[in-house]
Amino acid sequence: MLKRSLPAGILAALLVLTLPVLGQDGPPPDQGQGAAHARRPLPKPTNLKVLPADTSPEELRKIMRGYAAALGVKCGFCHAMNPQTHRLDFASDAKEDKGFARIMIQMTQAINQQYMTQIHDPDAMPEDKHVTCGTCHRGHTMPEHFVPPAQPHPGPPPGPPPQ
Repeated sequence: MLKRSLPAGILAALLVLTLPVLGQDGPPPDQGQGAAHARRPLPKPTNLKVLPADTSPEELRKIMRGYAAALGVKCGFCHAMNPQTHRLDFASDAKEDKGFARIMIQMTQAINQQYMTQIHDPDAMPEDKHVTCGTCHRGHTMPEHFVPPAQPHPGPPPGPPPQ
């Protein structure tokens, strides 16, 4: 009996010990966790050229996660690795893809501000009048080319055959 419960007990103990590690985000530090478990504050964003300079670190993280999801990429797709620290250097403009991203962000902002605001369709929901990276990319680094479905070729008109 003891032999059977020992592995189950070890498994249960490991599960309990790993639960905090498995969570993506723990509760904010002010929700009862001690100072030893508090997250470091996010650094103030620098080198913002397209997004507003007063974008908070939390808002910037949310925006960047949205971009990453829309393109199906991770942060290193646009951000360069610092060779000394071996960490991503978010302020660096070393990667060409970051420049492309800025152009695409400006494009979606222009479309939304200059064109989508002119749509006065009462049946359209607000999200129908707003484009995002995902509108075209749909989880891919490059938008997929649209190929319309093949149209059936019309046959001869019905009726008696021509004479």
